[in-house]
Amino acid sequence: MAIDPVRLNHAVLFVADLDRAVDFYTEVFGMAVAAREAGAKAAFLRLPRSGNHHDLGLFGVGPGAPPRRRGGIGLYHLAWQVDTIEELAAARDQLVAVGAYIGESSHGATKSVYGVDPDGNEFEIMWMLPRTDWGSWEHEAPVEALDLEAELGRWSGVRTAGALVQDTARREGQA
Repeated sequence: MAIDPVRLNHAVLFVADLDRAVDFYTEVFGMAVAAREAGAKAAFLRLPRSGNHHDLGLFGVGPGAPPRRRGGIGLYHLAWQVDTIEELAAARDQLVAVGAYIGESSHGATKSVYGVDPDGNEFEIMWMLPRTDWGSWEHEAPVEALDLEAELGRWSGVRTAGALVQDTARREGQA
């Protein structure tokens, strides 16, 4: 019988400098530190709209650890989904502003921008078309140039990430 998970609950990364990595993910992604484990040199972070205990674990291994080798065996990247195409454009701007932007592409049903954290861990920030608009991309995943301006014009205001949990700070800020 196959294992039947609902979703990927969290990812864990080894990082050279725990505080630097925490600063990056809290600044760039707006994550909050849900917990720290001093003995394990670990921090567990939660996305602002997540109902999860933590979405990302970071374990500090120190600067002497071998660097990640691009193209080697192991994790290639994490993909974080945003709710609107406008959020994708804002993510690209934020990545450019902090020097973490490395590219963008269209995969048909998804539109993506890519970045790296201070340890070279690559990540994707992606927006998905409405399911009814996948068409031939149902079974395709091309890698093509992304025309984000055109996508903004076509998909502005369309939400596709489903129900999101709003954190207390955001709700209080809107009150």
